[in-house]
Amino acid sequence: MVYSSLTTEYVGPIGDRLISIYERLLSAFGPQDWWPGDSPFEVCTGAILTQNTNWENVRRAISNLKNKDLLRPRAIYELSRESLALIIRPAGYYNVKAGRLQNFVAFLVDKFRGDMDTMFSMGLETLRPMLLDIKGIGPETADSILLYAGELPSFVVDVYTIRALMRHDLIDGNADYEGVRSLFMDHLPVDVKLYNEYHALWVMLGKSFCKKTRPRCEECPLNGT
Repeated sequence: MVYSSLTTEYVGPIGDRLISIYERLLSAFGPQDWWPGDSPFEVCTGAILTQNTNWENVRRAISNLKNKDLLRPRAIYELSRESLALIIRPAGYYNVKAGRLQNFVAFLVDKFRGDMDTMFSMGLETLRPMLLDIKGIGPETADSILLYAGELPSFVVDVYTIRALMRHDLIDGNADYEGVRSLFMDHLPVDVKLYNEYHALWVMLGKSFCKKTRPRCEECPLNGT
C-alpha cells in the first residue's frame, strides 16, 4: 500500500505542509518501491555499502557476494577482512566498507546469533542506539536498516532531504540530522510505508530537480510551495 492521500491525524501546520509536499512529490514521481533487496540482510548490506557511492556500484558488489554464496551473516563473519574487501571492491572505499560490514555482522552474530528477526524484535527505541554504537554505522545507515530492512518507523534523512528542506525554508543551516529526523517524526503519522515512500521521493527530487548546483527550480514539482 502506498499513500495517495492521507487522512490520519498529524500535528498542526507543519504537518499540513509536509503532507502537501508528500502528495505533490508522489503525484509527480509515482511510487518508488524502495529498498531493492531479496532479504532483510541484503538490504542491511546495501545500506552499509551505499555510503559515498552510487547504487549501480553497490549492486555489483552485492552480486559478487551472491555469486560466491557469501551474502549470509555467518559467511561474512567468518571471512577475512582482506577477502571481503576484494569481493566488494566495486562499491568503492572497499577496505573501509569491509570493516563496517563486518562490524555490523559481528554485532548481529554475537548478540543475536545472526538472526535478523530476533534483532528487529528489540524494537526501534532499543535497537537504534545499539546500531549507532557500531563503528562505522551513522544515523542515516542505522535508520535505513531500521526502516527498510526491519520495517520499523524511523525516518531516514539524507543530503537530498536537507537541501530541499533548506531551500523551502523548513529548516535552517544549523539543523542537524536528529533535528531534521524529528521534524518528520513529530509532525507525520507514525507509519513505515509513509516514511519509506517519502524518503525515496526526496531522493528522486534531489537527483532530478533540487540539485546541488544548477537546481531546476522553475520546473520543480514543489515550485510555489
